[in-house]
This record gives sequence, C-alpha cells and structure tokens, in this order.
Amino acid sequence: MTSEEKIRSAFENKGWQEIKVTDSWQIFKIMAEFVEGFEKMAKIGPCVSIFGSARTPNDNRYYKLAEDTARILTERGYGVISGGGPGIMEAANKGAYEAGGKSVGLNIELPFEQFHNKYIDHDKLMEFDYFFVRKVMFMKYSQGFIVLPGGFGTMDEFFEAITLIQTGKIARFPIVLVGTEYWGELMSWINKHMLGSGNINEEDLNLYRLVDTAEEATEHIFRFYNKYVLKPNF
Repeated sequence: MTSEEKIRSAFENKGWQEIKVTDSWQIFKIMAEFVEGFEKMAKIGPCVSIFGSARTPNDNRYYKLAEDTARILTERGYGVISGGGPGIMEAANKGAYEAGGKSVGLNIELPFEQFHNKYIDHDKLMEFDYFFVRKVMFMKYSQGFIVLPGGFGTMDEFFEAITLIQTGKIARFPIVLVGTEYWGELMSWINKHMLGSGNINEEDLNLYRLVDTAEEATEHIFRFYNKYVLKPNF
C-alpha cells in the first residue's frame, strides 16, 4: 500500500483520533490543527488577546480588570481571544461574553490542568495539542496583546511576540503589560541588564507599554489602529 493509500485509509476507516502518532504521522496531525485553526480564525474578524494566569481567583483585582478590559474592547467592536482556561483567561472571556461580543478560546490540552471555561462562544472554542500551533493562531490573528500577571506561559507569549516583531518576522502590533506592581521589576531588569549590556536597542523598549488600568490598556490599542489598518499579522 502506498503512503497516499495509507493516509486515505486512515481518514476513511480509523478516524483522525485513532491514527497512531509516529514521527511521520505527527506531521498530518499538526497540519490538521493548523488547517482547522486558520479556517475558523479567519472568519472571526479583528480580535485582541488577553493573557494571564490560570491560577488567578475570581475575587482577585486582576480578574476584575481583565473583565473590564474585555468589555471595553467589545464595546469598540473587537473580539476577545484567551487561552480558553480558568483564571484571567476566564475573566477575559466572561467580560466579552456578557458584553455581547465575540468570545474566543484557544484551549490547550494539558494533563490534570487546563479545562475550557464556560464563557467561550460554542462555535469559537478550539482545542490544541501543540503549544506552537496555538501560538501561531495568537500571533497571526490578534490585533493586540494585553498581558496581565501570569506565569511562564504568559511570559512565553509576551517574549515570543516582541521577539517576532523585533526581528521583522511578523507585522508590528500593540503589546500592553498591565500591572506596574507585578511587571515593574522585570521592566527595570530589562532596562538595566538587557539594554545596559547592549543586547537590545533603546527603540526595542517601544515595542510594549506598561499601564495599570483597563482604560489605559485599551486606549493604547485604539490609538494604534487610528494610524494602521487592521489585518492579519503575517
């Protein structure tokens, strides 16, 4: 049986989830995630991604701030994308959902950890096995990143975005860190050590903005698109 016949047989007789994932088969599973993600996300329209910790409780001030941020964005016609899980992600989807806006969740399947929240529009929930495929969806279809306090995953999204913009691999879009109390020392370290050692240029510091309120975060997004056209980032 040729490779083409094996692929056709797998689709017709086994179903996608039953295909044994070897190094070669894995390519097709990855491709399927990209195809599904591109097809769904291309139809949603302009969106802003809100990032933050899955561990943030709903009585935390940053949870409420994420809700308010999402609400303001939807009032101006933007959809809201989150990582689909609990905590800040839930707050972002909740704010968009309750304001009647588009609420998108790009959930990642993790053992014993992440589950999607109930505020995602049923037709805008996507489940991913691969972090790198999920990150491509954020990078391509987000018109801005708003980053609230979070852990390694949140830092990963933030630094990947500024790296891709800095190196010209994607078009520039606004990135906002929310919470001087939380992010301030990291920003000071970047200024002192990265900039001070010549590992970044001074203009690289303009790739992001540090603010403290939902109004400041969203206004930075709105001002940016008073100058530039909304479109996918690559």
